[in-house]
Parts: sequence; structure tokens; C-alpha cells
Amino acid sequence: MSTFTLKGHGVPVTLVDGLSEEQLLSFQPFRSWVSALTKSLALQARNAQHPFHRDPYALRSIRIQAYDRFGGGRLGFVKLAANVSNAAGESLPGAVFLRGPSVAMLVILVPEEEDAKAAEPERYVLMTVQPRVAAGSLAFAELPAGMVDDESGNFAGAAAREIQEELGLEIPARELTCLSELAGQRDGTKREEGEEGLEAEGLPRAVFPSPGGSDEYIPIYLHERRVPRAQLGEWTGRLTGLRDEGEKITLKLVRMDDLWREGARDAKCLAALALWHGLRKEGII
Repeated sequence: MSTFTLKGHGVPVTLVDGLSEEQLLSFQPFRSWVSALTKSLALQARNAQHPFHRDPYALRSIRIQAYDRFGGGRLGFVKLAANVSNAAGESLPGAVFLRGPSVAMLVILVPEEEDAKAAEPERYVLMTVQPRVAAGSLAFAELPAGMVDDESGNFAGAAAREIQEELGLEIPARELTCLSELAGQRDGTKREEGEEGLEAEGLPRAVFPSPGGSDEYIPIYLHERRVPRAQLGEWTGRLTGLRDEGEKITLKLVRMDDLWREGARDAKCLAALALWHGLRKEGII
């Protein structure tokens, strides 16, 4: 093991064998996590109304416990323990699993034969069924999703790629609507930076499925299109995914009205459904 001091923070970082300082500092999820936590901690002193203003917490140290690599030796996941404590010696839970952002897609199909003027046309949603070993399942039903592998922050482009890989649909990124971003609007205008809540901390407009232990956040995108009714039956049971990368995906077509039940185990599915209903109620989509 070796230790280095995080530049600009004065925080000691203890590395695990096999992982270098350069490799850790080049890992975008680590840099993003440090930046977000630093900004949040700074709010304690600036805001007299902050619950920790009188005895603020600080990041004291970081200990890397484990890591995994993807193909080509690229760093994929990092597990660490952060010591975040105040002057009284009180500590916050600091077990962190870094994996970076993902994207999720709510793809809605409407039969072309439906009356376009109908108040509520019949809608269907494409789900994927695939093995999720971490959940102990070989047939986990969920919305299509995938990790954002590059550092460009092009979430729409990543969503478009995942749709093509998992659903076999080619959809230009410009035809995707980010429900998470739209949820940050109020009366048609974006909230001002500096407002209380997520904006004050600068967190991404996205779903955090497991904030108690992971940095992962998931912006949710929407695409709705009309298709011939006869084509709907072709989706269920179709095998998709990058088979050479271990993706064993089967598609499942679900009525929109049944999505809350069919996707009840999938946090991003329930979040997408809530965003869709809420944005429609507000007249934003």
C-alpha cells in the first residue's frame, strides 16, 4: 500500500496494491465525487441555516479498498472508505462504491392505427429482461439502461447507443427528451443556481438509485414513436444486446398502464414513470 496527498485538498489517500495515484486521479468518477463532496461540504460554512453550520464536517482521509477493471485494463469500479467527521469526532457513513453515471430510456410505442386525436392513445413500453447477478436474478425486468463510458458528458448520445444495442432501434440523439432535465423546470423556466436543494449542491439532475453507498446517477430519457400495430408483436421475445460482451437480453413489451407493476423492482423504471406522469400533468410534455 502507498499513500499520497490529494492536491488542493490536503487529504491523505491510501491506495490498495495494484492501483497507482495516476490511475486513480484519471478515473473520472473519483474526480467527480471529490468535487461534488467538496462543494457540498463548503455549504456548511457559507449558509448559516445549514444544519451542520455550527460544527461542520470535513473530509479527513480516503482509503481505497478495492477496484475492478473492464476490458483493456480500463478502471471500472472503485470501492473506498471516506472519513468525514466534525470537530466533535462524529462521523458520517463513508462507504462508497464509485462507478460513474448511467443513462436509462423510456421508449414508448403507440400503434399507428390509434386515433391521433384520442385523449389517451394506447401506449406500450419496451423493457429488457436480462441476468443481473448482483440482484441474484437471471431474468430481471427493467428499462433499457447502460453506463456512460466516456468523459464527454454526452448523455443523449450514450442513450441513443444503448437504445440501438439493446432495442435494435436507431434513434438520433436529438430525438430524445431528457425527463430529468425537464423536471428541473418550474413554470417553463429553469430554476436558478443557488436555490436550496439539489441546485445548491450542484448535483446532476438525475435519479440516484442508491445514494447510501454509490455515486451512480441516472438521467432518464424519453422517446415516443408510432409503429404499425402488427409490428408490436415482433418486439416481445427478441434477443438483443452485445452478445460477445456477455449481454443476454430479451425484449418485453408492456402496456403503459401496467408498467408500474411490471417494473416494480426497477428503481429507474418507477422514477421514469413518475417523471412522465408529473411532466404531463404540468403540461411540459
